[in-house]
Amino acid sequence: MDKVPNHEQGKLPATLDQCRRCDLWEHATQAVPGVGSSRARIMLVGEQPGDQEDLQGLPFVGPAGALLDKALSEAGVNRDSIYLTNAVKHFKWELRGKRRLHKTPAQKEIAACHLWLEEELARVQPDVVVALGGTALKSILQDGGATMKSFMDAPFRQEGRWVVVVYHPSFALRARDEASRRQAYQVIVDGLRQALRLLDKVR
Repeated sequence: MDKVPNHEQGKLPATLDQCRRCDLWEHATQAVPGVGSSRARIMLVGEQPGDQEDLQGLPFVGPAGALLDKALSEAGVNRDSIYLTNAVKHFKWELRGKRRLHKTPAQKEIAACHLWLEEELARVQPDVVVALGGTALKSILQDGGATMKSFMDAPFRQEGRWVVVVYHPSFALRARDEASRRQAYQVIVDGLRQALRLLDKVR
């Protein structure tokens, strides 16, 4: 398929599948949109689709999604009540043997995809956004230099909504030892609980 230039770079293509704002579409199976309630008060933003998400066209349906489901349940958050998306909508990967392994999106790819996240935020209008990892945080802030360490201690306000920063579930899966994995998982659970508490401040 030939590239289709976006003549109006400030506007969205007609559909996500038509997006050519960066080159990631060329090697992905499909674009993966966000899913969830159109009136969700909490939006979770991850990094990008993984292998299973790319194949199924849905966010968080692989191993990281299973861990996120567990964390949501433990925190008392109903997955059906939230909106779940990624900062980058196409899977960036490299081949290792027969496996497609995740590659972290570049800042130019995060920036190119930000308009889609803006559209989701405008449409859903969540009261609380949970940034799952550094890529999500950079996209939400539109700041390639943003670090999780600077924002994890406390929620903050951004464009009229609360933002909570936690680890991405895949980080908890990959941590070097069991103690580190438990600690990272607990940060996710605690952040989700905090998101629920913040809803009471904006009722």
